[in-house]
Amino acid sequence: MTSRPKIRLPFVPNKLSGTSSLADVESDELKSVVDGYAEIHDGGLAHRKEEYGSLVSRYYDIATDFYEFAWGSSFHFAPRRRGESFKDSITRFQHLLADKLSLKPEMVVLDAGCGVGGPMGTLARYSGASFVGITINAYQIERAKANTQDVESLCRFIHGDFMQIPESDNTFDGAFSIEALCHAPDKVAVLKEIFRVLRPGALFTRSDWCMTEKFDPGSERHQQIKLRIERGGGIADLAMTSEFPEALSAAGFEVLEVRDLAFDSDPETPWYLALQSTGDFSLASISRTTVGRALTNLTLRVGEKVRMFPKGSTAVSTMLNTIADALIASGETGIFTPMYHFLVRKPNTSESK
Repeated sequence: MTSRPKIRLPFVPNKLSGTSSLADVESDELKSVVDGYAEIHDGGLAHRKEEYGSLVSRYYDIATDFYEFAWGSSFHFAPRRRGESFKDSITRFQHLLADKLSLKPEMVVLDAGCGVGGPMGTLARYSGASFVGITINAYQIERAKANTQDVESLCRFIHGDFMQIPESDNTFDGAFSIEALCHAPDKVAVLKEIFRVLRPGALFTRSDWCMTEKFDPGSERHQQIKLRIERGGGIADLAMTSEFPEALSAAGFEVLEVRDLAFDSDPETPWYLALQSTGDFSLASISRTTVGRALTNLTLRVGEKVRMFPKGSTAVSTMLNTIADALIASGETGIFTPMYHFLVRKPNTSESK
């Protein structure tokens, strides 16, 4: 795609155009992108994997502004302590990843699937290291630059595909990825590509979406939850947690740590609490909650009828509401985790070339 509809929710200023409404979007422009995304995702698993680049880019064309409105600049979950705010849990988790990588000012680190740059900015401020982020979505590059202006000397962005990183072998002193590699159509291939650009001895840490061993492929309900997460998240096919130890070894990594960080959450503050209305209700969190999501959907639905918002606005909101409900169900059943974590190293031997 060469351009993107300037989609902004009516509740916050449009950071690109300066407007505060969706009215500047051509009436059929947004709907066309939404329909194109649905056509790819509904075309079957093989088609989704073949067209994953277009699938993911279209998804973030239509979803990025909704996420940024509800989540800020960090679109991910984090293990949460009792009494801890959602925002504080996100920051603490990002600092944890920085510590796992032993980040230092002289290091250059890859962010594989950098999104709108929230985690990268936090890690740059916390560690002083330099970062190179890659994302397949051009609009997210614009937002990432805006979100990292205060540390712009430490942050560089590539509009590209992390399946084919346009950097030389043995370039980076470390790498991280947060809830992004789930979009890759081939897990071994993307791990091999990250392995290629890391220097020997460099560490790579990742936290991402996976189906757990509680997922029953023979259960229609489990399959429906999985499909709704995939369709609502721009994902071709969610991997099982059990697939990654072998995939990491196949890519050449030395595995240092593998575990589900969802279990680190306090039982009173499970990772999916941020999507519910009970126990996490505040002005800062309302847009993520069941009530807030319903209010947003209703506002867009009414606004679309009176041509305040373009056709397709409600469809995007409904899709994101559906995935939120599916994520809650997946968390309550334990069949899914958004925080399957590993820490690995590229061996520091003559074989790592």
